Amino acid sequence: MDQYLNEFTAYLSQEKRMAQNSLEAYKRDVLEFAEMIRKKQDLRLDEVSNTEIVAYLLKLKNDGKSAATVNRKIASLRAFYNYMVLRNNIKTNPTLNIKSPKIERKEIEYLSIEEIEILLSKPDRSIKGIRDRAILELLYATGIRVSEIVETNVEDLNLRMGFVVCNGEHGKARIIPLGRPARAAAEEYIYEARPKLLRDNNGDEKALFLNYNGGRFTRQGLWKLLKEYAKLAGIENKLTPQTLRNSFAVHMIQNGADLKSLQELLGHEDINATQIYLSVSKNRIKEVYDRTHPRA
Repeated sequence: MDQYLNEFTAYLSQEKRMAQNSLEAYKRDVLEFAEMIRKKQDLRLDEVSNTEIVAYLLKLKNDGKSAATVNRKIASLRAFYNYMVLRNNIKTNPTLNIKSPKIERKEIEYLSIEEIEILLSKPDRSIKGIRDRAILELLYATGIRVSEIVETNVEDLNLRMGFVVCNGEHGKARIIPLGRPARAAAEEYIYEARPKLLRDNNGDEKALFLNYNGGRFTRQGLWKLLKEYAKLAGIENKLTPQTLRNSFAVHMIQNGADLKSLQELLGHEDINATQIYLSVSKNRIKEVYDRTHPRA
């Protein structure tokens, strides 16, 4: 079992260029399934049939797992057994014909342009405030993910040309333009705040955004930062990193961005992931029509 799993994770990392967080989730899901079939039926991963997969999904359902969680675990097992067939370790993928449960699409959470303006006005003129404004401006200006912004290095930012290079979840670099406010905030941070956050022994630190110890800013630090400014802006229940990413996408769509360009900016592998933002635009058009047409 360990050999198959180690080879699978190496394949995801080296050939598929999967992000570390996703890779760990896939590995964890396959391990969980392997433990279940070992304890209950004394089976190995290469001895599994469609019956065991169905039984596992029923167990997940009975345990109260959400449809999203079940779908992720199915995706992990499907990827693993696709790999097993590819390497001729098994003849047939036991996850074939397994349907993923339907997920009720949640309403997209995003901020209005007015709320964004209030949020971006909250950082003060301190070293921390200058850094925080640059982080918030870049998140909204680019729509990049939490993992992407904390992994961004100084060399990824081109202030003269006005863009940031983002390596993304699948190892495919993309170039995202920066608007004037984001460029100005980033420039002020790099030349005024970042040198003061650097410690003498960290002069070679590559990370763009630094914490008080002069090291790379973390995901936890970013969540804490958002919570702080959400409270100041009066939007505590609405603000997450995904909310800012959604706001970027929704505002782009509302102002005429085409879907293909937005897909590239967001780094979506599948355009279906981008199409969810169209629903917000359609709802807005309907609201405008109902409010303004004499015979609506």
